[in-house]
Amino acid sequence: MQVMTDAVRKAGRRLARDFGEVEHLQVSKKGPADFVTQADMKSEEILFDILSKARPGYGFVMEERGVVEGTDKSHRWIIDPLDGTLNFMHAQPHFAISVALEREGELMAGVVYNPATDELFHAEKGRGAFMNDRRLRVAERRELHDCVIATGMPFFGKKGHAQFLKELHQIMPLTAGVRRYGAASLDLAWTAAGRFDGFWERNLKSWDIAAGLVLVREAGGYAGAIDPGTDVLETGHIAAGNEMVIKELREKLANVAG
Repeated sequence: MQVMTDAVRKAGRRLARDFGEVEHLQVSKKGPADFVTQADMKSEEILFDILSKARPGYGFVMEERGVVEGTDKSHRWIIDPLDGTLNFMHAQPHFAISVALEREGELMAGVVYNPATDELFHAEKGRGAFMNDRRLRVAERRELHDCVIATGMPFFGKKGHAQFLKELHQIMPLTAGVRRYGAASLDLAWTAAGRFDGFWERNLKSWDIAAGLVLVREAGGYAGAIDPGTDVLETGHIAAGNEMVIKELREKLANVAG
């Protein structure tokens, strides 16, 4: 855990500096897209350098570089160097670095860090989940009509847009509110912290959700595939919350035709 937190904090310092520049660039006509791409890649480079030196031989699954095979086939890091890129690009302080450790196919630890707020969410299997030094627990609300649920919205024309609209139509009237903040790793971290009562989204990548899965589970919640029996890291179709909320979400989403 110390290795992981040191890595995300160092990468986070660089992203925080770049974020200060984006606040000026985002008002220009050209926009900050190229600058943000470089910030994303630099963050990944820092993470790769620190983690590969600290744990030689571990493999990597990364958003930018893809899969990097290691000599140690039982361990790999799953990394998103900048989750919430569009938020970052528009100078909105809701983005994160996400790092998870997988051992022999099982998620063992996860860190989600927002440099803009200096909130470090971290968890190890069997040791609980924390935000900085504060212990986290998922919310205890058990009825959807009392709950605020987070989700992700695919852009129009991208895979799953029509399906999402059907699901939103099914879920929204049953809840106290639905939120779309644009960074899945933070949505899961906030679910672990009880800020959201639950979360669902489809077609995510392993680096979007791996660390968040550990956080929710270690905060006493449930996080996994929308469709039980499938591999959430393979499908990217995820639901999370306490026992009753995830049950309700799965049941309601199962009623929506694809």
